[in-house]
Amino acid sequence: MELKFARILGAAALSAGLATSASAQDYPYRDITTAVVWGAGGGTDTINRMIMAEMEKHLPVSINVINQTGGVAGSNGMVYVMNQPDDGYTLVGLSESNVTAAVQGGWDKKFDYWYPFIVGGSPDLISVPANSPYGTIEELVDAAKAAPGTIPAAASGAGSIHHLNLLAIESGSGATFKFVPYKGSAPGQEAAIAGEVALVVTSLAEQAALIEGGQLKPLAMLTPETAEIAGMTVPSAFDVYDGLDKYLPLKQAIGFAVHNSAGGEVKAALGSAFEKAIAGDKVAEWAAANNYDVGGQYGDEAAKIFETLEANFAYTLQELGAATVDPAKLGIVKP
Repeated sequence: MELKFARILGAAALSAGLATSASAQDYPYRDITTAVVWGAGGGTDTINRMIMAEMEKHLPVSINVINQTGGVAGSNGMVYVMNQPDDGYTLVGLSESNVTAAVQGGWDKKFDYWYPFIVGGSPDLISVPANSPYGTIEELVDAAKAAPGTIPAAASGAGSIHHLNLLAIESGSGATFKFVPYKGSAPGQEAAIAGEVALVVTSLAEQAALIEGGQLKPLAMLTPETAEIAGMTVPSAFDVYDGLDKYLPLKQAIGFAVHNSAGGEVKAALGSAFEKAIAGDKVAEWAAANNYDVGGQYGDEAAKIFETLEANFAYTLQELGAATVDPAKLGIVKP
Protein backbone atom coordinates (compact mmCIF):
# COMPACT_ATOMS: atom_id res chain seq x y z
CA MET A 1 0.00 0.00 0.00
CA GLU A 2 2.82 2.40 0.93
CA LEU A 3 4.65 1.55 -2.30
CA LYS A 4 1.51 2.20 -4.34
CA PHE A 5 0.96 5.50 -2.54
CA ALA A 6 4.57 6.50 -3.16
CA ARG A 7 4.14 5.76 -6.85
CA ILE A 8 1.01 7.89 -6.96
CA LEU A 9 2.82 10.75 -5.24
CA GLY A 10 5.75 10.34 -7.60
CA ALA A 11 3.50 10.39 -10.64
CA ALA A 12 1.70 13.47 -9.32
CA ALA A 13 4.98 15.22 -8.67
CA LEU A 14 6.23 14.35 -12.14
CA SER A 15 2.98 15.55 -13.69
CA ALA A 16 3.15 18.80 -11.73
CA GLY A 17 6.77 19.24 -12.72
CA LEU A 18 5.97 18.70 -16.38
CA ALA A 19 3.06 21.13 -16.17
CA THR A 20 5.25 23.75 -14.52
CA SER A 21 7.94 23.18 -17.12
CA ALA A 22 5.42 23.40 -19.96
CA SER A 23 3.93 26.63 -18.65
CA ALA A 24 7.34 28.24 -18.16
CA GLN A 25 9.07 26.63 -21.10
CA ASP A 26 7.89 28.46 -23.90
CA TYR A 27 6.77 32.00 -24.49
CA PRO A 28 4.47 32.61 -26.23
CA TYR A 29 1.73 30.06 -25.62
CA ARG A 30 -1.22 32.41 -26.28
CA ASP A 31 -1.96 35.24 -28.69
CA ILE A 32 -0.14 38.58 -28.42
CA THR A 33 -1.72 42.03 -28.75
CA THR A 34 0.11 45.05 -30.12
CA ALA A 35 -1.47 48.39 -29.19
CA VAL A 36 -0.42 51.08 -31.67
CA VAL A 37 -0.39 54.54 -30.11
CA TRP A 38 -1.21 56.37 -33.35
CA GLY A 39 -4.28 56.15 -35.59
CA ALA A 40 -5.21 53.44 -38.05
CA GLY A 41 -3.76 53.95 -41.52
CA GLY A 42 -0.79 56.03 -40.39
CA GLY A 43 2.85 55.06 -40.74
CA THR A 44 3.26 53.50 -37.29
CA ASP A 45 0.05 51.52 -37.67
CA THR A 46 0.89 50.31 -41.17
CA ILE A 47 4.45 49.28 -40.34
CA ASN A 48 3.30 47.43 -37.21
CA ARG A 49 0.64 45.49 -39.07
CA MET A 50 3.22 44.50 -41.67
CA ILE A 51 5.96 43.41 -39.26
CA MET A 52 3.55 41.60 -36.93
CA ALA A 53 2.19 39.59 -39.86
CA GLU A 54 5.76 38.59 -40.74
CA MET A 55 6.72 37.79 -37.14
CA GLU A 56 3.66 35.56 -36.80
CA LYS A 57 5.26 33.22 -39.33
CA HIS A 58 8.02 32.51 -36.82
CA LEU A 59 5.85 32.22 -33.70
CA PRO A 60 3.29 29.59 -32.62
CA VAL A 61 0.60 32.24 -31.93
CA SER A 62 -1.18 35.11 -33.64
CA ILE A 63 -0.46 38.81 -33.05
CA ASN A 64 -3.50 41.08 -32.99
CA VAL A 65 -3.00 44.78 -33.71
CA ILE A 66 -5.28 47.40 -32.14
CA ASN A 67 -5.11 51.18 -31.82
CA GLN A 68 -4.97 53.09 -28.53
CA THR A 69 -4.72 56.73 -29.57
CA GLY A 70 -4.80 60.06 -27.83
CA GLY A 71 -2.96 61.83 -25.08
CA VAL A 72 0.23 63.82 -25.49
CA ALA A 73 2.70 62.32 -27.97
CA GLY A 74 0.93 58.97 -27.89
CA SER A 75 0.89 58.78 -24.10
CA ASN A 76 -2.55 57.13 -23.89
CA GLY A 77 -1.33 54.05 -25.73
CA MET A 78 1.89 53.86 -23.75
CA VAL A 79 0.05 54.16 -20.45
CA TYR A 80 -2.40 51.47 -21.58
CA VAL A 81 0.43 49.02 -22.29
CA MET A 82 2.34 50.08 -19.18
CA ASN A 83 -0.68 49.04 -17.10
CA GLN A 84 -0.71 45.54 -18.64
CA PRO A 85 1.42 42.73 -17.17
CA ASP A 86 5.04 42.72 -18.33
CA ASP A 87 4.68 39.15 -19.60
CA GLY A 88 5.18 39.99 -23.26
CA TYR A 89 1.58 39.48 -24.30
CA THR A 90 0.89 43.19 -24.80
CA LEU A 91 3.32 45.12 -26.98
CA VAL A 92 3.21 48.82 -27.82
CA GLY A 93 3.45 50.02 -31.42
CA LEU A 94 5.31 53.31 -31.37
CA SER A 95 7.66 55.70 -33.09
CA GLU A 96 10.36 58.24 -32.34
CA SER A 97 7.63 60.80 -31.65
CA ASN A 98 6.79 59.07 -28.38
CA VAL A 99 10.11 60.10 -26.82
CA THR A 100 8.64 63.58 -26.29
CA ALA A 101 5.69 62.45 -24.17
CA ALA A 102 7.51 63.03 -20.87
CA VAL A 103 8.76 66.56 -21.57
CA GLN A 104 5.26 67.49 -22.69
CA GLY A 105 3.66 66.15 -19.54
CA GLY A 106 2.01 63.12 -21.15
CA TRP A 107 3.59 60.77 -18.65
CA ASP A 108 6.49 60.83 -16.21
CA LYS A 109 8.87 58.19 -17.54
CA LYS A 110 11.94 58.19 -19.75
CA PHE A 111 11.85 56.09 -22.88
CA ASP A 112 14.12 53.47 -21.29
CA TYR A 113 10.95 52.09 -19.72
CA TRP A 114 10.70 50.13 -23.00
CA TYR A 115 12.75 47.44 -24.71
CA PRO A 116 12.42 48.66 -28.34
CA PHE A 117 12.52 47.15 -31.83
CA ILE A 118 13.08 49.47 -34.84
CA VAL A 119 11.62 48.42 -38.20
CA GLY A 120 12.60 51.58 -40.07
CA GLY A 121 11.46 55.04 -41.10
CA SER A 122 10.73 57.47 -43.90
CA PRO A 123 11.72 61.13 -44.43
CA ASP A 124 9.28 63.98 -43.80
CA LEU A 125 8.08 66.54 -46.33
CA ILE A 126 5.68 69.46 -46.60
CA SER A 127 2.76 69.08 -48.97
CA VAL A 128 -0.36 71.08 -49.77
CA PRO A 129 -3.72 70.14 -51.32
CA ALA A 130 -3.58 69.61 -55.06
CA ASN A 131 -5.62 72.78 -55.69
CA SER A 132 -3.52 74.93 -53.34
CA PRO A 133 -2.44 78.34 -54.60
CA TYR A 134 1.06 77.62 -53.26
CA GLY A 135 3.36 76.08 -55.82
CA THR A 136 6.66 76.30 -53.93
CA ILE A 137 7.85 76.27 -50.35
CA GLU A 138 8.93 79.90 -50.76
CA GLU A 139 5.38 80.97 -51.67
CA LEU A 140 3.95 79.15 -48.67
CA VAL A 141 6.51 80.57 -46.23
CA ASP A 142 6.10 84.11 -47.60
CA ALA A 143 2.34 83.86 -47.08
CA ALA A 144 2.86 82.67 -43.50
CA LYS A 145 5.24 85.55 -42.83
CA ALA A 146 2.72 88.03 -44.20
CA ALA A 147 -0.04 86.72 -41.92
CA PRO A 148 1.63 84.99 -38.95
CA GLY A 149 -0.36 82.26 -37.21
CA THR A 150 -3.25 82.26 -39.67
CA ILE A 151 -2.36 79.47 -42.10
CA PRO A 152 -3.53 76.14 -40.60
CA ALA A 153 -1.03 73.28 -40.70
CA ALA A 154 -1.52 69.60 -39.83
CA ALA A 155 1.40 67.66 -38.43
CA SER A 156 -0.04 64.67 -36.59
CA GLY A 157 -0.19 65.00 -32.80
CA ALA A 158 1.56 67.49 -30.55
CA GLY A 159 5.12 66.39 -29.97
CA SER A 160 5.24 64.02 -32.94
CA ILE A 161 8.24 64.14 -35.26
CA HIS A 162 6.00 65.82 -37.80
CA HIS A 163 5.12 68.52 -35.28
CA LEU A 164 8.80 69.00 -34.45
CA ASN A 165 9.60 69.28 -38.13
CA LEU A 166 6.89 71.93 -38.50
CA LEU A 167 8.41 73.85 -35.58
CA ALA A 168 11.83 73.48 -37.14
CA ILE A 169 10.74 74.80 -40.53
CA GLU A 170 9.15 77.76 -38.73
CA SER A 171 12.35 78.50 -36.84
CA GLY A 172 14.56 77.99 -39.87
CA SER A 173 12.46 80.07 -42.25
CA GLY A 174 11.00 82.70 -39.93
CA ALA A 175 7.40 81.69 -40.70
CA THR A 176 4.63 81.05 -38.18
CA PHE A 177 1.81 78.63 -38.97
CA LYS A 178 -1.34 77.73 -37.01
CA PHE A 179 -0.68 74.19 -35.81
CA VAL A 180 -3.75 71.93 -35.84
CA PRO A 181 -3.09 68.56 -34.12
CA TYR A 182 -4.68 65.33 -35.34
CA LYS A 183 -4.69 61.78 -33.95
CA GLY A 184 -2.14 60.47 -36.39
CA SER A 185 -0.82 61.16 -39.86
CA ALA A 186 -3.75 59.75 -41.83
CA PRO A 187 -6.36 62.13 -40.30
CA GLY A 188 -4.01 65.07 -40.85
CA GLN A 189 -3.53 64.19 -44.50
CA GLU A 190 -7.27 63.74 -44.96
CA ALA A 191 -7.77 67.18 -43.43
CA ALA A 192 -5.38 68.68 -45.98
CA ILE A 193 -7.17 67.00 -48.88
CA ALA A 194 -10.51 68.23 -47.54
CA GLY A 195 -9.21 71.79 -47.25
CA GLU A 196 -9.44 71.94 -43.46
CA VAL A 197 -5.75 72.85 -43.34
CA ALA A 198 -3.48 74.51 -45.89
CA LEU A 199 -0.52 72.14 -45.50
CA VAL A 200 0.51 68.87 -43.94
CA VAL A 201 3.84 67.61 -42.61
CA THR A 202 4.08 63.81 -42.57
CA SER A 203 6.40 61.22 -44.11
CA LEU A 204 6.97 60.38 -47.75
CA ALA A 205 5.79 56.83 -47.08
CA GLU A 206 2.50 58.13 -45.71
CA GLN A 207 1.96 60.67 -48.47
CA ALA A 208 3.20 58.69 -51.48
CA ALA A 209 -0.12 57.24 -52.61
CA LEU A 210 -1.87 60.60 -52.19
CA ILE A 211 0.84 62.37 -54.19
CA GLU A 212 0.74 59.75 -56.93
CA GLY A 213 -3.05 59.99 -56.94
CA GLY A 214 -2.94 63.76 -57.42
CA GLN A 215 -4.54 64.60 -54.07
CA LEU A 216 -1.49 66.19 -52.46
CA LYS A 217 1.17 68.44 -54.02
CA PRO A 218 4.65 68.10 -52.46
CA LEU A 219 6.58 71.32 -51.90
CA ALA A 220 9.78 70.34 -50.07
CA MET A 221 11.61 67.51 -48.37
CA LEU A 222 12.69 68.22 -44.80
CA THR A 223 15.98 66.41 -45.34
CA PRO A 224 19.15 67.51 -47.16
CA GLU A 225 18.24 65.14 -50.02
CA THR A 226 15.66 65.59 -52.74
CA ALA A 227 13.17 62.81 -53.59
CA GLU A 228 11.71 61.41 -56.78
CA ILE A 229 8.01 60.60 -56.80
CA ALA A 230 5.19 60.60 -59.34
CA GLY A 231 7.56 61.73 -62.07
CA MET A 232 8.69 64.83 -60.22
CA THR A 233 11.66 65.86 -58.12
CA VAL A 234 10.72 67.18 -54.70
CA PRO A 235 13.34 69.80 -53.71
CA SER A 236 15.04 69.94 -50.34
CA ALA A 237 14.04 72.78 -48.02
CA PHE A 238 17.71 72.88 -47.01
CA ASP A 239 18.53 74.34 -50.42
CA VAL A 240 16.15 77.23 -49.75
CA TYR A 241 16.67 78.09 -46.07
CA ASP A 242 20.18 78.08 -44.63
CA GLY A 243 18.99 78.02 -41.02
CA LEU A 244 17.34 74.61 -41.26
CA ASP A 245 20.48 72.62 -40.58
CA LYS A 246 20.35 73.88 -36.99
CA TYR A 247 17.12 71.96 -36.39
CA LEU A 248 16.90 69.33 -39.10
CA PRO A 249 16.89 66.58 -40.15
CA LEU A 250 14.93 64.70 -37.49
CA LYS A 251 14.66 61.03 -38.47
CA GLN A 252 11.92 58.49 -37.93
CA ALA A 253 12.39 55.28 -35.93
CA ILE A 254 9.17 53.29 -36.17
CA GLY A 255 8.58 49.94 -34.54
CA PHE A 256 7.32 48.43 -31.33
CA ALA A 257 8.41 47.66 -27.78
CA VAL A 258 7.85 45.41 -24.81
CA HIS A 259 8.24 46.33 -21.15
CA ASN A 260 11.96 46.51 -20.36
CA SER A 261 11.15 44.54 -17.22
CA ALA A 262 9.91 41.58 -19.28
CA GLY A 263 11.77 38.32 -18.83
CA GLY A 264 14.74 37.27 -20.90
CA GLU A 265 12.78 34.48 -22.58
CA VAL A 266 10.23 37.04 -23.81
CA LYS A 267 12.90 39.32 -25.26
CA ALA A 268 14.71 36.38 -26.84
CA ALA A 269 11.60 34.97 -28.50
CA LEU A 270 10.51 38.34 -29.85
CA GLY A 271 14.07 39.10 -30.96
CA SER A 272 14.38 35.83 -32.85
CA ALA A 273 11.07 36.32 -34.65
CA PHE A 274 11.95 39.94 -35.40
CA GLU A 275 15.35 39.05 -36.86
CA LYS A 276 13.82 36.42 -39.13
CA ALA A 277 11.06 38.78 -40.25
CA ILE A 278 13.47 41.65 -40.98
CA ALA A 279 15.72 39.32 -43.00
CA GLY A 280 12.84 38.13 -45.17
CA ASP A 281 12.19 39.26 -48.72
CA LYS A 282 8.71 40.49 -47.77
CA VAL A 283 10.01 43.27 -45.53
CA ALA A 284 12.61 44.40 -48.08
CA GLU A 285 10.03 44.45 -50.86
CA TRP A 286 7.50 46.26 -48.69
CA ALA A 287 10.03 48.89 -47.64
CA ALA A 288 11.15 49.56 -51.22
CA ALA A 289 7.58 49.83 -52.44
CA ASN A 290 6.54 52.15 -49.61
CA ASN A 291 9.49 54.54 -49.36
CA TYR A 292 10.90 53.19 -46.10
CA ASP A 293 14.46 52.48 -45.02
CA VAL A 294 14.77 49.23 -43.04
CA GLY A 295 16.37 49.47 -39.59
CA GLY A 296 16.32 46.10 -37.85
CA GLN A 297 17.84 47.21 -34.53
CA TYR A 298 16.45 45.97 -31.22
CA GLY A 299 17.41 45.73 -27.57
CA ASP A 300 20.48 47.69 -26.49
CA GLU A 301 21.25 48.88 -30.02
CA ALA A 302 17.74 50.28 -30.51
CA ALA A 303 17.71 51.68 -26.97
CA LYS A 304 20.81 53.76 -27.73
CA ILE A 305 19.14 55.16 -30.85
CA PHE A 306 16.04 56.11 -28.87
CA GLU A 307 18.16 57.58 -26.08
CA THR A 308 19.80 59.91 -28.60
CA LEU A 309 16.43 60.78 -30.16
CA GLU A 310 14.94 61.45 -26.73
CA ALA A 311 17.73 63.86 -25.81
CA ASN A 312 17.68 65.66 -29.16
CA PHE A 313 13.90 65.93 -29.28
CA ALA A 314 13.50 66.94 -25.65
CA TYR A 315 15.98 69.80 -25.80
CA THR A 316 14.80 70.86 -29.26
CA LEU A 317 11.29 71.17 -27.87
CA GLN A 318 12.63 73.11 -24.89
CA GLU A 319 14.55 75.46 -27.16
CA LEU A 320 11.50 75.95 -29.35
CA GLY A 321 9.37 76.72 -26.30
CA ALA A 322 7.17 73.63 -26.65
CA ALA A 323 8.33 71.64 -23.59
CA THR A 324 6.31 71.84 -20.39
CA VAL A 325 8.71 69.75 -18.28
CA ASP A 326 12.44 70.41 -17.92
CA PRO A 327 14.23 67.44 -19.58
CA ALA A 328 16.96 67.60 -16.94
CA LYS A 329 14.40 66.92 -14.20
CA LEU A 330 13.49 63.71 -16.00
CA GLY A 331 17.12 62.64 -16.09
CA ILE A 332 17.48 63.28 -19.82
CA VAL A 333 21.05 64.34 -20.53
CA LYS A 334 21.54 67.22 -22.95
CA PRO A 335 23.38 66.09 -26.11
